[in-house]
Amino acid sequence: MNPSEPLARLDLGRRQRLGMIEAIWGETKDADQITTILDRLHQAGELALVTRVSAEKAIKVEERLRLEQPQIAAGFEHHRQARALTSGALPSADPALGLVQVLCGGTSDLPVAHEAQLALRCHGVTTELVVDVGVAGLHRLLEQLPRLRNARVLIACAGMEGALPTVLAGLLPQPVIAVPVSVGYGVSAGGVAALHGMLASCAPGLSVVNIDNGYGAAMAALRILLTLRGAAAADRPSAAPRC
Repeated sequence: MNPSEPLARLDLGRRQRLGMIEAIWGETKDADQITTILDRLHQAGELALVTRVSAEKAIKVEERLRLEQPQIAAGFEHHRQARALTSGALPSADPALGLVQVLCGGTSDLPVAHEAQLALRCHGVTTELVVDVGVAGLHRLLEQLPRLRNARVLIACAGMEGALPTVLAGLLPQPVIAVPVSVGYGVSAGGVAALHGMLASCAPGLSVVNIDNGYGAAMAALRILLTLRGAAAADRPSAAPRC
């Protein structure tokens, strides 16, 4: 890389343009690169979300921050279950955005579900986690239907054959965002079988993101919520007096 070139061209206008912060992919970046990016986001006054960060790498980032950038280290947090880290104060929940419920077919899907939850939390969205409602024991999902009706958007994370989102989209009217998870034996092929099953779903209107992409599912949900909030605001009567 040319030494004069910046390490990363951060999209600092994404919040104003799209209503979402830029997330940093951390899996292929080393601790020094992540630390440098956190510093640039801090200088810009922006919340940082770095996805796919192992516990070992997070420790290295935090150690360097404590030595060189203690003001950033004070707001640093590694979210082990989500395999992600944040730097800066997370916003309070915005009641106008409503609730997103994140469902797991099984507990092996939890890291992807937690990533989706954290990404939404970074944008002030309230979430609830509904665990172990895979269709192999359909009664477990059916028992949750009254609760699920309270959500504005549903995110369904499932591996193996990936049938959970199709069942949800056939039972409930909310937008359902499907996340294939790289869990399963043999022909599950690292989530490919679940992805193909979700793409071939007979449930109309089901949306599908890439394998293990909890963050992408969260941002799809956020776009829906922001549109609904904007529509609700536009429908409110004006407070200005009429002539």
